[in-house]
Amino acid sequence: MEKNKTSDFDSPWKDIIEAFFPQFMEFFVPESINDIDFTKDVKFLDKELEKLILDSEITKRYADKLVEVTLKNESKKWILIHIEIQAQKDKDLSKRMFVYNYRIFDKYDIPVTSIAILADENPNWNPKPFKYGMWGSNMGLDYLKSKLLDYKDKWSYLETMKNPFAMVVMAHLKALETKKDSSLRKQWKLELTELLYEKGYSKKEVFNLFRFIDWILMLPQKLNKIYYEEIKDLGGNKKMPYITDLEKYAMEKGFITGQIADKQEVLLKLMNKKFKLTKKEEEIISNEFNPKILDKALDEFVFADSKDSVLKFFR
Repeated sequence: MEKNKTSDFDSPWKDIIEAFFPQFMEFFVPESINDIDFTKDVKFLDKELEKLILDSEITKRYADKLVEVTLKNESKKWILIHIEIQAQKDKDLSKRMFVYNYRIFDKYDIPVTSIAILADENPNWNPKPFKYGMWGSNMGLDYLKSKLLDYKDKWSYLETMKNPFAMVVMAHLKALETKKDSSLRKQWKLELTELLYEKGYSKKEVFNLFRFIDWILMLPQKLNKIYYEEIKDLGGNKKMPYITDLEKYAMEKGFITGQIADKQEVLLKLMNKKFKLTKKEEEIISNEFNPKILDKALDEFVFADSKDSVLKFFR
């Protein structure tokens, strides 16, 4: 059986957590800053987590991070970060958090703190802790949760924060808000790019955050070109530092985005000609920016006898 791989859609979340891990903890678990000694090395243990997941019966994969930190009392502690990026609630999330937690503790005998970042768009979804038992014998897990939608009413507060994860959350909220309005998305993408400079981040911080914003607020090819031109104008009019590096990255990314748009267009034409897609099904394909998934769908189409056999590759 082929080994399941975490979708490329997840990787920018993993990258941004690694780039700004102390700030991640300060933003989502502020009380932890008093206990963690960030002068000691922080170790990312994704391979250990991957092995535990593959050894389990859990086949669903999300953007997960396993991190080892040293506390100020010199003890080691592991932190499991689980990012729920799907657009609807998942009844198995709490059970999965529990299974991951006890498997890690059982294997390595190191205390584990579990954190779930709920990046979905369902305001009513608030998963309960996982518990089972009877007659006074109980087992379960109370884990930390942060719902990104809850920051929607704190926009002004996020604008004033220098913590990079304020920018991450802002970009995520605007990605949800502008799913069906590419023009508005382009405008917000430009405003958030400009805000990167107003917050006084370093060159490395600007570039890491720009990559995340560019990924999560991905645009159609035509609007992307306009956005990249406007980036140049920002640099010229406001004399922003590092803008040349962003322009170079933007041009390279624009080429990749163009390839993705071509794959989407070809698949939509073929599927409509053979099967006739609904508007919702067209949106599913148009919102898929992972080139590997688009390639798999195109390969499947060649011998497909139903549209479901092709659409199964999409979230």
